[in-house]
Amino acid sequence: MEKKHIISISGDLASGKGTVSNILVEKLGFEVYRNGTYFRQLAREKGMDVTNFGKYVEKHPEIDVQIEKSAAEYAKLHDNLVIDARLGWYAVPESFKVYLKVDIDVAAKRAFYDNDRKDTENFATIEEQKQDMILRYNLENKRYSKLYGVDRSDMSNYDLVVDTSNIAPEQVADKIIEEYKKWIN
Repeated sequence: MEKKHIISISGDLASGKGTVSNILVEKLGFEVYRNGTYFRQLAREKGMDVTNFGKYVEKHPEIDVQIEKSAAEYAKLHDNLVIDARLGWYAVPESFKVYLKVDIDVAAKRAFYDNDRKDTENFATIEEQKQDMILRYNLENKRYSKLYGVDRSDMSNYDLVVDTSNIAPEQVADKIIEEYKKWIN
């Protein structure tokens, strides 16, 4: 398989995918494609929060397939690209595949205090946020297994795994760039 100048970023909820993607775009001069933005847009259009939309998508798998196909189609026409998508590694196998891990307590705090999430994730406490994140993670894994026959929690799917719990996004991006350069050469 021919390698493309594409980095696919997958990972746990609130692991820093969006922030790290932005840094990679800036440092590498790449553009970004975000499946999560598309998913949230569709949730808003249906008047749902992301968890309920995830349940809705489970009953309407054509929506999930449409979302994943959009990343693959975009990657066919573009190079020098960062794909921020849960299944980016699967949709674009010729990419440098990165998984960002994060401790669930750290993730829940990040998500709870992220104002950009409030229109599709609005919880009264960090614990409620955490429980919802666990539910979403499990729903997504079940859906991906059923639809695509993949297990995104299998770390052998990725070229690089980085735990973002205790390091700054800049450091994560630098590590990705360092390993990506080795991979592409």
